[in-house]
Amino acid sequence: MDASRNSRPAWRDTLYRIIFEADTPAGKAFDILLVICIITSVLIIMLDSVASIHQQWKDLFFVLEWLFTLIFTIEYIARIVSVKKPSAYIFSFLGMVDLLSTLPSYIVLFLDLPAYAISLRLLRLLRIFRILKLAYYLEESAIMANALAASRRKLLVFLLAILMLVMILGTLMFAVEGPEHGYSSIPVSIYWAIVTMTTVGYGDIAPHTPLGQFIASVVMILGYAIIAVPTGIVSVEMARSQAKQNVVIACPRCMLEGHAVDARYCRRCGERLLPHDDILPS
Repeated sequence: MDASRNSRPAWRDTLYRIIFEADTPAGKAFDILLVICIITSVLIIMLDSVASIHQQWKDLFFVLEWLFTLIFTIEYIARIVSVKKPSAYIFSFLGMVDLLSTLPSYIVLFLDLPAYAISLRLLRLLRIFRILKLAYYLEESAIMANALAASRRKLLVFLLAILMLVMILGTLMFAVEGPEHGYSSIPVSIYWAIVTMTTVGYGDIAPHTPLGQFIASVVMILGYAIIAVPTGIVSVEMARSQAKQNVVIACPRCMLEGHAVDARYCRRCGERLLPHDDILPS
């Protein structure tokens, strides 16, 4: 493995460390710069959707949009060049986000025809995906992602339990209130149960009978109790993830993150991680 790593040009390792890791001054500066670019470009997209602002500043917005598009294009190419297995990045979720955040501008450039006006307008809105790129540069987002992945089975069981509960409650309310009070079908009653249990309370459907109001009160109280369950599950996993992982260490081949603090090799593919002698203990 060391021989294969030594055959790799040093500049690619340096580029990888700057782009994918934030444990060096250059990496932190790169992340900060891209966060500023992402936030600014998303704000431009939002402002450009306001007709009055668009008419006044459309030329400036056009120039800035292409400036950011070029920046993100260079970043996308640099990411592909720096990783050892480009396909692992290209077909990853965040790789697709990078592509979706830059591709629309180029497609609009070559297909700017009146017949495609509506389609192109929708395509331009895909640039909002740039906001998802912010997850790259927040260590806490990686910790949360690891925690959600670790607790996915518990959350799935919890969601299935909630689904069964709202189906039972919705069916019960349909039987108690009936169509004359707005509960025209079981699906509509289940919709009411979901809205009530989540404490949203649109008010478009409300119980009128004493028994129905009692059931609604129980559902509301259950809603407050249920909200705390997924929060507790994820919080425990976040504490575990933060305690045992250093999320800034990423594999240059398969892009896996969340290795142990003293990890030297990727736990998925066995690739040697780039050296961090100035940070990790010997």
